[in-house]
Amino acid sequence: MSEPQRAPSGPDFLSKPTLVGDLVTLRCVTADDLPVLRALWEDPESSRLTGSHPRPNADESKVYAWYATRVGQDDRLDLAVLDNADGAVVGEVVLNDWSPANESCGFRIALVPGHYGRGLGTEATRLLCGYGFEKLGLHRISLEVYAFNPRARRAYEKAGFVAEGVLRDALRWREERVDATVMSILAPEWERHGGHPATA
Repeated sequence: MSEPQRAPSGPDFLSKPTLVGDLVTLRCVTADDLPVLRALWEDPESSRLTGSHPRPNADESKVYAWYATRVGQDDRLDLAVLDNADGAVVGEVVLNDWSPANESCGFRIALVPGHYGRGLGTEATRLLCGYGFEKLGLHRISLEVYAFNPRARRAYEKAGFVAEGVLRDALRWREERVDATVMSILAPEWERHGGHPATA
């Protein structure tokens, strides 16, 4: 079976970069990372903050197979986040929902519990967004953040994301209805501040 081909003008999602920062390194996520990343959907607080409803009957073999196929995806980029202090996998970061007509992608990040508050997420966000704009030629990167996750919103703002509006009652978490704020960065903004809007 031949590999899928992307139009020359589109971003090269098949090339899986290794992006190195001061605090973290990003590299292609693999099935070998699954034992660590499993905590992202097993931890109740992580599930709540990301709005990921529990999947009690998730088939382990299907989850393993999904992670094993990330290296061959040509329409999204799934990278593991490694802590440079010890080389341990501490989360994942993703560019997804590629829209060719709009030259835009969605963004998401999740860190394993116990690795918050050290700037790892902010740096991982900057690294992947920088790659998206500077290497892939994206025009817009967007995300949604829930109202009960102000820590994540602050991290996104530090990396240059700007709030655009509110999706009211976007998530039903148990008996609570939760708003989501849509945030984005545009290529001209990134060119101006490079992920450091406070110094622009």
